[in-house]
Amino acid sequence: MTNPPLLKTNIASLKLLHQGKVRDIYDIDANHLLMVSSDRLSAFDVILPTGIDNKGAMLTQMANFWFEKLGHIVPNHLTGIAPSSVVSDPQELAQLGERAVVVKKLKPLPIEAIVRGYLVGSGWKEYQAKGTVCEIPLPAGLKLADKLPQPLFTPSSKAAICDHDENISIDQVEALIGQEMTEKVAKVAIELYSQAAEYALSKGIIIADTKFEFGLDAQGVLHVMDEVLTPDSSRFWPLESYQVGNNPPSYDKQYVRDWLETSGWNKTPPAPVLPAEVAQKTSEKYAEVYTKLTGKTLS
Repeated sequence: MTNPPLLKTNIASLKLLHQGKVRDIYDIDANHLLMVSSDRLSAFDVILPTGIDNKGAMLTQMANFWFEKLGHIVPNHLTGIAPSSVVSDPQELAQLGERAVVVKKLKPLPIEAIVRGYLVGSGWKEYQAKGTVCEIPLPAGLKLADKLPQPLFTPSSKAAICDHDENISIDQVEALIGQEMTEKVAKVAIELYSQAAEYALSKGIIIADTKFEFGLDAQGVLHVMDEVLTPDSSRFWPLESYQVGNNPPSYDKQYVRDWLETSGWNKTPPAPVLPAEVAQKTSEKYAEVYTKLTGKTLS
């Protein structure tokens, strides 16, 4: 018998600072936070009422894998402190499982660093209309799912829950965080994506695009934070099914988006309940890509 998906945590011994689309953030002290990934799933910036089995644990462990693998590029938010050292109540500990990490308290940058390696999604729609992606000119004649000549840094705003992220220009990013930091974030984000994409390809996975979030410590040092290169923040394609001109099947939540697109839902709250088979298939897709990339099976 398995536990039902965890849609909301309740760690009463710590102060809840923020409940995001997926993660619940608790205050530990002046320098540390407890980050707990729930089994919530959001699509079209709306939280669904249906949880996905083991999703939070898979996201956390996959992000930890990437943080370790890419740690030579930029510092990350992990501390190495065991969550069990800051939470002692047995019922609270049971909620944490493999879904929690103790992280550094950082000052988040007010942007999302999107890196696109392939022409798909909103980028493909814009390219068809204007020959650009986020106003960046591209060569003529590219097809759906084509690999881009080089990865593109296409930042977006950070939206509140149920609001939609919006693409913003480099000038807008510079107005928010300055030219020097903008250039650094772009360089680091592209390097993170490029090295991850090369590794993933060796495991039979194409990373079409991904999202990074960054923050600064008290000394102003840039850190990558939140999550990295998970099915929630990335578009993963199986290499064996990849064919230019077609939208490949994905290991990410595109499976849920596709069902929602055919459900008649208007993409405003409340979202519909997912059929059990859609929720189960989504959990299986997350588990499959987790194992392919990390070589591990979630316990």
